[in-house]
Amino acid sequence: MLTKYIKAAMHQAKYKILSDDNTFYGEIPEFQGVWANTDTLEVCREELEEVLEEWIFLRVSRNLPLPNV
Repeated sequence: MLTKYIKAAMHQAKYKILSDDNTFYGEIPEFQGVWANTDTLEVCREELEEVLEEWIFLRVSRNLPLPNV
C-alpha cells in the first residue's frame, strides 16, 4: 500500500532545470516541502523519492493527514 502511494505521488512530480546553475529541481506540488535539487535528473528523482518517504513517515508519526493521490 505504501509503495503504491509513493509511486502515485511520484507520478505527480514536476521537474525543471534551474537556469542559474543548470541543476535539476524536482517537487511534488501537493506535498508541501517535498523537493530535491541535484546535478542530474536521475539523482533528483531518487532524492525526491527519499524525501517523500521521510515526509510521509513524519506526517504519519504526528497523526497528520496525507494528500490524496
